[in-house]
Amino acid sequence: MSDRFTISPATRCGTVALIVADLARSLRYYEQRIGLRVHRQQPGLAWLGAGGEDLLHLIEQPGALPVQRGRTGLYHFAILTPSRAELGRTLRHLAATETPIDGASDHGVSEALYLTDPDGHGIEIYRDRARSEWPVTREGLRMTLDPMDYRGVMAAAGGEGTQYAGLHRDTVIGHVHLHVASIQAAEAFYVDALGLDLMQRFQGSASFVSAGGYHHHLGLNIWAGVGAPPPPAAAARLAWYELVLPDAAALHSAVDHLAAAGASVAATDAGWRIADPAQNALILRAAG
Repeated sequence: MSDRFTISPATRCGTVALIVADLARSLRYYEQRIGLRVHRQQPGLAWLGAGGEDLLHLIEQPGALPVQRGRTGLYHFAILTPSRAELGRTLRHLAATETPIDGASDHGVSEALYLTDPDGHGIEIYRDRARSEWPVTREGLRMTLDPMDYRGVMAAAGGEGTQYAGLHRDTVIGHVHLHVASIQAAEAFYVDALGLDLMQRFQGSASFVSAGGYHHHLGLNIWAGVGAPPPPAAAARLAWYELVLPDAAALHSAVDHLAAAGASVAATDAGWRIADPAQNALILRAAG
């Protein structure tokens, strides 16, 4: 029997915070194109979602450079719609508004659309398949990289006469995919110290980790280059992202294990803030 620490299986992703150059421009994009709604706003700050919890926090840094390539940080944050029909409605809206789509894939576990916001932040919008349909081999989960069935997704949305009302209230942040400087260091932090489970390795250049058997709450890749440095302070970038634990006991278990593993964990009003080995900042907090 293994004595490896495992984070609570009810752990999930929370809010993603981004540095943007022009808040008004970003709000137009996320409201009009993506279908998020502003929950509240202050000068230079906005919190967006689909009517439930905040999903996205935008922090204005006027004149920030676009996202810099070859750096650690955000590869994409992933908006999880509650059904194929909702993904289809979003796809139909993106087509109607002539919003550029970078690509689309069928990963076996999910169907996904990929976009880029005005600052260069990567976005995925996806729907999950039932776990019973996920591709599993003797070696474990094997996500795929196949073309998405656009027609099938669009057909699932039903009649075209319905006006798009934005993302469904049950939409959440499903996962966050990060550029890291070292796969080995990232796995040591997220698996050994934080207690997430390693679900799949991809060609030695990416790893996918999760809680509770989900296909991935975090993607970790070295596609920006092994040893890539953090993004410059003058550029648009990931400020932080949240992992939400179900209660205070689960939160303190995770924080205590991180601290025992040598991670620098700082208490803040928002939760416990930690930087991973690639200097990507995450906040651990309890739900509620």
